[in-house]
Formats: sequence, C-alpha cells, structure tokens
Amino acid sequence: MQQQILDILQRVIHPESGENIVAAGFVAGIADDAGTITVTLRFRKPRDPFAASIRRQCEQLLAQEIPSAEVKVEIEQPQKPQQTEKKSFADKIGKVIAVASGKGGVGKSTVTANLAAALARSGYRIGILDADIYGPSQPKMFGCEDAAPEARSIDGTDAIIPVTVAGGIKLMSLGFFVGRDDAMLWRGPMATSALRQLVHQTLWGELDFLLIDLPPGTGDVHLSIISELRIDGAVIVSTPQQVAVADVIRGVAMFRNPSVNIPLLGIIENMAWFTPAELPQNRYYIFGREGAVKFAAENGIEVLGQIPVIESVAQSSDDGCPVAAGDSPTAEYYLTAARRVVEKCSQNP
Repeated sequence: MQQQILDILQRVIHPESGENIVAAGFVAGIADDAGTITVTLRFRKPRDPFAASIRRQCEQLLAQEIPSAEVKVEIEQPQKPQQTEKKSFADKIGKVIAVASGKGGVGKSTVTANLAAALARSGYRIGILDADIYGPSQPKMFGCEDAAPEARSIDGTDAIIPVTVAGGIKLMSLGFFVGRDDAMLWRGPMATSALRQLVHQTLWGELDFLLIDLPPGTGDVHLSIISELRIDGAVIVSTPQQVAVADVIRGVAMFRNPSVNIPLLGIIENMAWFTPAELPQNRYYIFGREGAVKFAAENGIEVLGQIPVIESVAQSSDDGCPVAAGDSPTAEYYLTAARRVVEKCSQNP
C-alpha cells in the first residue's frame, strides 16, 4: 500500500523546484492503519507558501485513487534552522500586497507609488519593494535616485537600511545599487538572488503594508517573491485597451493557480479616460472604454478603482512626489482605491 501511495504522491509537483514531492523529500512519513491513511509532509521552509495547496492536492488525489480509505495529510514543521542561517528582517511586516500587470506601459509603478502614498496618508506604516528588476522606477517616483542605502550589522547579520521617502514610506530598490544608465544584463538566477537579498536583508521594521512592484508579465521574479514572502493579496493594473486586458488573463491565471493560490484583491483600471485641466467635467476615452471593468465583471473580480489620465499625475511622478501624497482632487482616486485594498485585506485575515 505504501508504494501505491508514493506512486500517487509523485504526481504532485512543487511549483518552485519543479520536482515531485516524493523525489524532493517532502514526504516524511506514511501510515496505513485500520483503513486510515496518514501522510506527513515536511517542507524545507518554515512558511513554504505552497504548503497548503500541496496538502490539498495530496488529499484530493489520495481520496480519488483510494476511495475506500479515510485520508489525513499533516504538515510537520521543519527542524529549527542552525545558528549559521541568516536572519530575515521581514518578520514584522503585516500585510504583503503584490502589484502586477500583464504587460508593461500600463502605469503599474505609478499606481504602486500612489497607492503607497495614499495608504501612508491614511495613517498606515508603509514599505515598497521595487521588484521590477530590469526597470526599477520607484527611486524616480520618489525623487531619490541618488540615494545610497547604508549597511549595518544587526546581531552579526548584515542589514540594509531602506530609504525613507514622502509620508515616511520605506523604499528599497535595486535601482539604488546600479547606475541609472546601466543596463541590467542579468540572467534569472542572478536577478532572483539579488531580490532575495533585498527581501530579507532590508531592515523594514514594523510595517502595516509592504507593496511589491512586480515586473510585467509572469516569470522567475514572481515565483521567487511568492516563495520568499507570504503574499496576502494581489492587485492587477491594466488600461482599458483590449491588448492590455488580454495580457491580464495570464496574471489572473497565475495568482489563481492552485499551486500559487494568492487572493486577487482586484483590478485597477489606469488611464481610464482623459480629462483636460481646462474642462474638468469632460471625459475622453482615448484608450477605449471600461475594457478592464468589463473583464473584471466577467471573471468575478472587483474593480478597486479607475484612474484617469491627468497631467498632474505624470508631472508629479517626474517631479519625484506622487500626487496622492498631496491634497489635490486627483489624490482622491488613489485614496478610494487604497481604502478598498484595506477593506479587502481585512476580509482575508
């Protein structure tokens, strides 16, 4: 019976390693007693983000293949790490929100910066991790491109001090460590290794929310972030254009994949319409009308907000001060979206 169980469990693949859980050594024990099958899983990481979904897959497969037995799948905590393992400074973060987009050019980084500014204005302690490895733009958004984060030893572990920007937001970006005109000629493992270092060695302190500005699309960086941090929810940014909305499908599929299983908080439709300063009541749908809104309705996804094309948004980003950090009427669009993000997170404790 044990061999039959192992053969069934070999069909369960760990998304990060690509190995089946038997070959990877995650099956710590199998017991078959009086018609009850008990499988014990032991993962390498104390908070493996795929543990819950893998447990469900094991339960479903075993119940399907051996219907006569009662199935129990337990997760055993890994052994305490040795003293030589480096400390992570990401243990005082409340909620982690991933901000993603199906394609580039939809204003994802601008939305991330302004969401962070809106949350900070609302009284929350906020951090931003600029995980857009090949196009880090958060230092530009906050006017701190020339900042040089300091390093400090904390209990024998090297720590990186994040740059504090408008509203007390703590910002960390690979852009601080490379020249602004340098090309990022890195292969995937190099990029993910650098990102892993930023996640764990940044001295974040106590945060209510950490926003992660992900690169466009899906790939190594996304899987690396998912494996290193417990993501509490994802926000997808799109424009109304059909070509942008079509790329959103892949992002939605990634977060909803059973192996990833990250709650999708909603979609923000950026560049929803154009309103000229001299005609504030007029709306011109230059990129199409409500394409992302319609997609959201068809797929059971909430629209967290619609952000118009307003010159002050682009100008404030160029000037290094997100518009949501000020008191202009434009800031209300981001404040509304930020409130919905907080409400959605509170529904997923």
